[in-house]
Amino acid sequence: MLGWIIAMVIVAALGIAGRIGWSHLEKEHHEARNLPLKVIDFSTLAEGTYQGAYEGGMYKWRANQCQVTVSAGKVADIQLTGSMDPDKERAGAQMLYDRVIQAQSLQVDTISGATLTSKAYLKGIENALVQAQNG
Repeated sequence: MLGWIIAMVIVAALGIAGRIGWSHLEKEHHEARNLPLKVIDFSTLAEGTYQGAYEGGMYKWRANQCQVTVSAGKVADIQLTGSMDPDKERAGAQMLYDRVIQAQSLQVDTISGATLTSKAYLKGIENALVQAQNG
């Protein structure tokens, strides 16, 4: 009988811990899904190299830094210079950066399977481009 009681207490504790964890995860996902991106006029960017960063949201899971190079009136290069994402190799940052360079816009398709991380990376680029606008 005591074994069943202990098992029930353990199951209840795991259920509560799981619910709390899920609640935190859901809050962070909601924030990332609703992350606003400014419409940046790429034709107004001053030449130079700019550092951008995004602090990663409420739990800092998607913190990242990038370097954006503007040359000849266009975004010519974007490099990921730092990321807290342990899965950054699979997040497709360079593919996303190539899309931004190709479109000369932040309004690009995110990486399938890494939508929330893609939005965080786009926010880092945005923060660099805001500096380029004020060049």
